[in-house]
Amino acid sequence: MLLRQLATRTTIASCSSRRLVHVSHIGAKPIQYPPTVTLETSSTAISITGPLGSTSIPIYPFVKFGLDTPNVLNVAVEDAEIKKQRQMWGTTRTLIANAIQGMTEGFTVPLYLVGVGYRAALEDDPRGTTDSGSGKRLNLKLGFAHTIFLPVPPYIKAEVPLPTKIILTCTDKHLLGLFAAKVRGYRKPEPYKGKVCTQLCYEPCWQVN
Repeated sequence: MLLRQLATRTTIASCSSRRLVHVSHIGAKPIQYPPTVTLETSSTAISITGPLGSTSIPIYPFVKFGLDTPNVLNVAVEDAEIKKQRQMWGTTRTLIANAIQGMTEGFTVPLYLVGVGYRAALEDDPRGTTDSGSGKRLNLKLGFAHTIFLPVPPYIKAEVPLPTKIILTCTDKHLLGLFAAKVRGYRKPEPYKGKVCTQLCYEPCWQVN
């Protein structure tokens, strides 16, 4: 019994003296960016400039960057054992990677209108660019008694190649997702996939074919 207690105390002492190190698998992954992208870091933000424009991402003071290798950005934090720093490590790395992709390639989201009589069209907005609009609006017929007119923001590029397909493009992934969710919210997908599939979804369902 005495030997068992001594062994237990020794194990606890060895575990307490050893410091556990947390590593973010997402945050520790290097970010590779093309030569057409320029990065400028400061203590409060990182500026990203690319072929499609420029943007700035606010950062915390404990976030550190490494630019030792050409066209490779390393993101780190001062102390990964602190919960706040550990949480923002991977988040900051993801935001920077999304911003680099947005300034070089952009993001695209297709929306498919599935339903009898569902139609979409892109037309000129009679209000023009008032209320910070782009001068374009979506004309949506989604099975209601009225037509839905949705102005397109200036940061969103909308295309309607088919009456049942809408393509949205933007350099900001967050803003693109918000506008796509707003369009999709007028007629949400039918969860049970009934005989008549009436929805506005991100991907074509089995009834499109």
